[in-house]
Amino acid sequence: MIGNFVTGIGLIGPTAMLGELSAGLGVTIREAGLLITFGAVMLCICSPLMSWLTSRIERRHLLLCIIAVVAAANLASAFAPNFAVLLAIRLVMCIAAAPYTPQAAGAVGMLVPPDKRGSSVAYVFLGWTLAAAVGLPLVTFIASRYGWREVYASVCVMSCLSFMLLAWRLPRGLFGAPVDLGTWSSLARNRLVVLLLIITTLQLSGQFAIFTFMAPLLERLAGAGHDAAASVFAIYGACGFLGIMTATRIVDGWGPLNTSILSTSLALAGITVWSFSAGHLPVMALGVAIWGLGFGAITSMQQVRLIMAAPSAGAASVSLNTSMLYVGQAIGSGIGGALFAGGYFHASGFVAMGFLTTALVAIAFSRKMSGRVA
Repeated sequence: MIGNFVTGIGLIGPTAMLGELSAGLGVTIREAGLLITFGAVMLCICSPLMSWLTSRIERRHLLLCIIAVVAAANLASAFAPNFAVLLAIRLVMCIAAAPYTPQAAGAVGMLVPPDKRGSSVAYVFLGWTLAAAVGLPLVTFIASRYGWREVYASVCVMSCLSFMLLAWRLPRGLFGAPVDLGTWSSLARNRLVVLLLIITTLQLSGQFAIFTFMAPLLERLAGAGHDAAASVFAIYGACGFLGIMTATRIVDGWGPLNTSILSTSLALAGITVWSFSAGHLPVMALGVAIWGLGFGAITSMQQVRLIMAAPSAGAASVSLNTSMLYVGQAIGSGIGGALFAGGYFHASGFVAMGFLTTALVAIAFSRKMSGRVA
């Protein structure tokens, strides 16, 4: 969970300091946003590829190596002389970090009994929620007062702490089932798995159309400064934390399908409030709070459903889902960046609503396909 927190900050942190990166590196805000877009593309490609290449490596060694590279990449980023070098370092970090989330989910599946797998996987993904709840406000605070280089240095320190905790507590001998071409072929023939992957893409595309540029959108639409933007990020993350903690309590009883419907509905409701209240900061913050309640559980519920849909290929399906997460991030941030550069600040919310509405329809349709798997 702490490893997901560290990698989460490393991967989404630039969203909370686009202004500082733009000013410090002499690029536009849209160009700074390419750190998210290009990073997401790299993660999309490398998540299944790296999961295949590393599937025979013992999980403890693998996770430790990944966190070590994340620490080194953040340290190098703190000294990057220009945007091109920073982007290159980020792409290298994304290649290394790509298998962390699916392999962490696979590792926890080996450590707990089957009846606790749903809540345990959701707990591991709590790290990503904490990255939003604690990490993004912290990034905004440090970047606005000290600078973006200090943010990367701080993430390096946190990565070193995560490395030490993993080395101390993660047991040895965690070998998962090797991933081969037959595994990918069987997943491609599983219609429920394919539909779930499409749902993930829709969910993330909608959210990242706003999320990548949330701080500058708050400034343009409601005149919010650094502290106000940090407060909205904190609200988003705190509600995300509350949402995923609630999900871990109810998923074993409700089932991941019903929990997924609830979380996606909350995200859609919150984005709808954001879209129709643009210009009124308190109401926009309320929309972000409702959205956050859903955000915290959306990804973890998708992971649980995929594991249940194809139990023998859990690590491979989770890696594909992670890839689709980043496809969604790339699509959403790309659309959001184009709208922001064109001055269509209100439009991103309505685009996000369209994606989330389609995702909700697809989830409802997946009920017919899932049967007992739901």
